[in-house]
Amino acid sequence: MAISRSGVKRLAVGCCLTLAAAAVSPVRAAEASVVTFPSEVAAVYRLSFNGFNVGKYHFTATYDGKSYTAKGNTEISALFGAFKWAGIFTGSGSVETSGLRPASFEMSMKTKSKTSTVKVSFNGPRVASVALVPNKAPSPEAVKLKPENLQNVFDPMGATLAISSANPSDACNRTIPVFDGKARYDLQFSMKGREPLKEKRPSGQPAELVVCRVKYVPIAGHKPKDFVNPWVDYDHIEIALRAVPTAGIYVPYRVTVPSTIGPAVMTVDTINITAANNQQIALKQ
Repeated sequence: MAISRSGVKRLAVGCCLTLAAAAVSPVRAAEASVVTFPSEVAAVYRLSFNGFNVGKYHFTATYDGKSYTAKGNTEISALFGAFKWAGIFTGSGSVETSGLRPASFEMSMKTKSKTSTVKVSFNGPRVASVALVPNKAPSPEAVKLKPENLQNVFDPMGATLAISSANPSDACNRTIPVFDGKARYDLQFSMKGREPLKEKRPSGQPAELVVCRVKYVPIAGHKPKDFVNPWVDYDHIEIALRAVPTAGIYVPYRVTVPSTIGPAVMTVDTINITAANNQQIALKQ
């Protein structure tokens, strides 16, 4: 099947939003009497599409015990350079005993001919404002967003810090509600299995991956026709997580988004963690 530029663009945007919502995440506060997080996490992932390398995804997160800041950026080049896409994602919020609370999110996307931005702000548990550039009216075909759709949701970078906010026994048994500024959707996790992991340089962390199947469930803001026999398999996204008990976090080692024209895959290159006690932990594929 031939890959169109519009098809690659849609997969690039969809994959980056999914990948942004699948990066390094802290353990839930309820698991410990004192809330502690790594002071910094820096990760680099390789991106491939249908077996071909198409770019890298860089992710960083910092914590000061009360608030977090997360940043991600990626550049994708496909069709022998005929298609180029770049995305920058930033998010911030507070770290509370009840969990993470997003405060702001911004995403900018750029192709050879177009630049667009999305800004979302929060007021407590609800979305307070959304600013889009260019500011186009929603398609009349799109499912209308309702006020209740914008309550108790994460932006993609906030979801980055919530996906693995679980006990080890239920890391693959949860639903993460996400709003990206245009669409409201759920990421439904279920257990698929476990995989042994081989390291070239032992890190001292468990050498095992927990593989979650993730179903992308559209709630509002989407066009229903896009989910009738879609070419992206929204029911069988996979995220392989690795526990890093020394730092109290999970990290994704592999994210796979299948489609009828081949899988989009994010694979870890390097992850460097500065734990709360300043211990340095290095993970490398």
